[in-house]
Amino acid sequence: MKEITQQFMTGERALFQTSDSHISYCTFADGESPLKESRDLEIDNTLFRWKYPLWYCKNVVMRECTLYDMARAGIWYTDNISITDTIIEAPKTFRRVKGLKLRNVDMPNAAETLWTCQDIEMENVSAKGDYFGMNSKNIKAENFRLVGNYSFDGCENIEIHNSRLLSKDAFWNCDNVTVYDSFISGEYLGWNSKNITLVNCTIESLQGMCYIDNLVMKNCRLQDTTLAFEYSQADVEIIGKVDSVFNPKGGIIRADRIGELIMDGRKVKIDQTKIEAKEIDKRSDRAPWEKGEK
Repeated sequence: MKEITQQFMTGERALFQTSDSHISYCTFADGESPLKESRDLEIDNTLFRWKYPLWYCKNVVMRECTLYDMARAGIWYTDNISITDTIIEAPKTFRRVKGLKLRNVDMPNAAETLWTCQDIEMENVSAKGDYFGMNSKNIKAENFRLVGNYSFDGCENIEIHNSRLLSKDAFWNCDNVTVYDSFISGEYLGWNSKNITLVNCTIESLQGMCYIDNLVMKNCRLQDTTLAFEYSQADVEIIGKVDSVFNPKGGIIRADRIGELIMDGRKVKIDQTKIEAKEIDKRSDRAPWEKGEK
């Protein structure tokens, strides 16, 4: 394996089509696409300061690296890449990547990151930015922390454990999402999706879990959650109180207490949904806005 150590490189395609190389303590400064079309690389303690560092690459291992803000759109069309103990400051970092492993990675500016990627593993990863994970599939995440709206739109086959997501409009248009032992906060969670399962989770949401075909919730808490389950086919088990349930399409909803149960026979077939609750504070047949309430 060729050793490239403590080099300061500038200019476009500085190491174009490099292969079978160990790159250590280097800096890629001004110059686009420094490692375009490279393969079989080990990279450590290296700084990327300019655009498109790793496009059309294969078999890359990165450790203790930094991708600065201007290393944007950094890793596209690349297969089999592992990144550990790294800060990725740049947005739009992953597009059409296959076989991605992230461990101990911070992405403080992760807007439009991880689009149309597949076969992804994330462990102890933090990200901040809107539109994270769009149209990607086969994702497994452990201890994932996200602050950013519209996450995971159009995704397939997601499994998340022990994570915290602050994300409005998360998991829209998805198929086959399972989240365990996690906290999710955000309006309109899971709309227009199918096969969403939440296990031992705490959810905070306005109009969350609506328009879902096959929603399953096991041993979950709903905190400050209103107008839940509209037009969803659901099998739901809630610990404690849900503030309001609104026009579920069918299935069964179990809760210790429901603040308001709104079932409008003009919109749904009421007998298609079984409600099991120890207490129901209020029953209504119209939405608040249809009764002139604020």
